[in-house]
Amino acid sequence: MARSGISLREKDRKRLLKDQVAKAMVTCGGLAVLAALILIFVYLVKMVIPLFSSTTITPTVSSQISSQHPPLAIGINNSGQDVYLLSPTGSLSFFNVDEHQAGVVSSFNVSKPIRDLVKGTPRSGWLALVDEDDQVTLIKPSFTHVYKQKLPELQPEVNYFYASKKVNFSKPNTRLEKLAFSVDKGILTLVGYYLDGSIEVRWYTSDQEVGHFNFASHYDHVSQILVTPDSQTVYIRQGSMLTVAKRKGDQFVIRENVDLSQGVQGVSVRNVQLLAGAYSLIVTDQNGQISQWFDVLKNKQRSLTFIRSFKSSDKLSFILPDAYRKGFYGFYQGGEIKSYYTTTKKVLPFKGIVSEPPELAAMSKNEEYLVTFNHHRIAIAKVDSYAPEISFSSLWDKVWYESYPKPEYVWQTTSASHDYEAKFSLMPLTFGTLKAALFAMLFSLPIAVCGAIYTAYFMSAPMRRIVKPSIELMEALPTVIIGFLAGLWFAPIVESHLVAIVVTMLLLPPFIVLVGFGWRWLPNAITHRFPNGWHPLILMPLIALFTYLLLDHSGMIESWLFHGDIRVYLANHGIDFDQRNALVVGFAMGFAVIPTIFTIAEDAVFSVPKHLSDGSLALGATPWQTLVHVVLQTASPGIFSAIMMGLGRAVGETMIVIMATGNTPIMDWNILEGMRTLSATIAIEMPESEVGSPHYRLLFLAALILLMFTFAVNSLAEWVRQRLREKYRAM
Repeated sequence: MARSGISLREKDRKRLLKDQVAKAMVTCGGLAVLAALILIFVYLVKMVIPLFSSTTITPTVSSQISSQHPPLAIGINNSGQDVYLLSPTGSLSFFNVDEHQAGVVSSFNVSKPIRDLVKGTPRSGWLALVDEDDQVTLIKPSFTHVYKQKLPELQPEVNYFYASKKVNFSKPNTRLEKLAFSVDKGILTLVGYYLDGSIEVRWYTSDQEVGHFNFASHYDHVSQILVTPDSQTVYIRQGSMLTVAKRKGDQFVIRENVDLSQGVQGVSVRNVQLLAGAYSLIVTDQNGQISQWFDVLKNKQRSLTFIRSFKSSDKLSFILPDAYRKGFYGFYQGGEIKSYYTTTKKVLPFKGIVSEPPELAAMSKNEEYLVTFNHHRIAIAKVDSYAPEISFSSLWDKVWYESYPKPEYVWQTTSASHDYEAKFSLMPLTFGTLKAALFAMLFSLPIAVCGAIYTAYFMSAPMRRIVKPSIELMEALPTVIIGFLAGLWFAPIVESHLVAIVVTMLLLPPFIVLVGFGWRWLPNAITHRFPNGWHPLILMPLIALFTYLLLDHSGMIESWLFHGDIRVYLANHGIDFDQRNALVVGFAMGFAVIPTIFTIAEDAVFSVPKHLSDGSLALGATPWQTLVHVVLQTASPGIFSAIMMGLGRAVGETMIVIMATGNTPIMDWNILEGMRTLSATIAIEMPESEVGSPHYRLLFLAALILLMFTFAVNSLAEWVRQRLREKYRAM
């Protein structure tokens, strides 16, 4: 009976204790890694969730006030505590609203009894008051605070555009019927429609009139007249027909007439308003339908174009545009309020804020407070709208942005001015990530896998001991150095020798095959002097010489194939060329990925049991048959894992992409143009993004997408590897 080799001696107890401690440490280490990954995922999800939160409107204060006349205008400051009301008598009163009380702070008599009121854009805050004598007074209420005993105290002011406070905008023998105005760079533009059918434009400074223009056409009836804040466009609405007049110098030229009903019978336009930025028109009809229109460039000519419509009903009373964002609020009979955002087409209904459509409504300039007036009562609500410009459709679908000729995928986190909105489509970044990884894998995969197979199976042992560590050392080269060399040294070479490099890539494989056939045709007396496994020493100098000759004759090849400059030829055929492009990235990133794929694949091939290949050779199979049918099949799980590891490395690469591309977020498979990847975007824009902003959280979303992609790739690789192992384990 065999005796047990385990005893309870003291040394055996110590060994058992050490084994248990080591097992516990390994288990804890594995669990810690798993927990860290889960925590990273949870943290990223936590940072991303607010991007998809809904707008909320919370009532805060409701206060009764005493007034003899219903007001014409209302406004609220950014703190949500101070409100002004403008009465038809020309009295401007400021109230401090706090805990169901509204106390009058100050009152100003700004005009004679007001016959008509025209509001400027919410951003400007100007109001034009027209009295019975067609005198126009332009005012801007201001909520000014001073600190007394460390407490803010409201001391409101009224700013007048004119030094004399008002200007005469009357005409002899007629009356001003409609008025529109804009203030831009200290110049006031007044556009008036008179009962005699004439339309007149005047420009003023704060002191005097500086120009005027009369439209040649007379209009029988004008329903509405608008002018953009830059005074470059005048819109004249007659029922459902809209006339667009563009400014040229000190004149206006009619550009087009647009049917806002789009030819649908029975549709009558009720109102047209300018969206924030004044590039879009929001049109409402008698049925309560809402549509957006803006200029689109077609055939080198701009025309006002219908873009999108929004779900609504005939219970719509009026809409209120935001001050800065491309959204607006709709007020409906029954007290329902709906929040709309144009580019994402978000529509969120709210009930219980007001019991019926208010007489007046206004937003604070910071878009955080909504004030309404109805039946002598002021109601204030807090608006929490974090990121209305972000939705699943805006991230992954084409969006038709203002001034764009068609719906597109656009990543543009900052705009040229506040009139435009940021654009957050992740499609160009995801596309750029896949494009960079694809070209890197196309370059690195054949070289790395074929090199690994040759090194492990055909190369002599002494040479393998030199080649394998040398390639593995390449992985220690910092990617910032590779990106630096690719952007500043290699990219100019590619630009000046583009044709030769492309020809080299096409002719090099056939050249290697020809060298192999040439080697077989040599006499045995010569070939036997070189033992098997040392052939690269002959091949590499020939490849270097062949490449040098092609690069040296680059100009001759370019002239022969393209009759001159290749870049001119590409431009004539509509193909763009950037110096830092996907071709450069493919070479540079492929160079960085090769060691990863080579090392794992070479180990997989070299680890195939020797008896399998020896048995195959002993049965009469050739070395190539043994390689294809025995060695590669047995090593396939490891080779596939190597490929997946290389793909993961290429997807997550950052520095090479930053330095070797133009970082342009475009969607084009052209290998001669650049791209921008998710990882490069995170590295470039994270230091400049405002903490807590939608842009900031979108970068975390990009990181979450990369994490999920890497997890999916690794999971797929492990699943395939296990299937391949089960299939070939019998060998």
